[in-house]
Amino acid sequence: MFLLFQELIQYLKYTCPAHLYATSISPPAAQQIISSIKVILGEDGSSRGAQKLARIRENSNFFRSELQKMGFEVLGDNDSPVMPIMLYNPAKIPAFSRECLKQNVAVVTVAFPATPLLLARARICISASHTREDLIKGLEVVVLSAYLEFIFLVFPPLIYFAPVLWP
Repeated sequence: MFLLFQELIQYLKYTCPAHLYATSISPPAAQQIISSIKVILGEDGSSRGAQKLARIRENSNFFRSELQKMGFEVLGDNDSPVMPIMLYNPAKIPAFSRECLKQNVAVVTVAFPATPLLLARARICISASHTREDLIKGLEVVVLSAYLEFIFLVFPPLIYFAPVLWP
């Protein structure tokens, strides 16, 4: 019985994908996670974590609402700093990404086979360290890149820019 059990363990070690492809987290990465959680919970004796959470929520909601006003379909939950923007046309994804990068705005594009063929998107990540000026610049770059790559068939009306460019 013991031999069969040992053989089973050996078999699983050599064939189980979870065992073959898994790696453990490094001690520095684990410590960084622990320290970050302590800051968020305020266990470091400051309110820095709460301030950062409030700031990232504020930044995310501002950016999301302005994108929606400009005519983008934005997926994901409110308050989430990760915003998938639907671009749909897989042929336009690389050009959109390059145009944004040319203007110093990084977007992560996701297309087939990671998504269904016609549900390609760009993913934007907002952080607590972004200033309002950074966010406005990002909005300008994203909408201009979408226009240049014909993601919008018509340029969004100027009224969409009013709350962004002239607060």
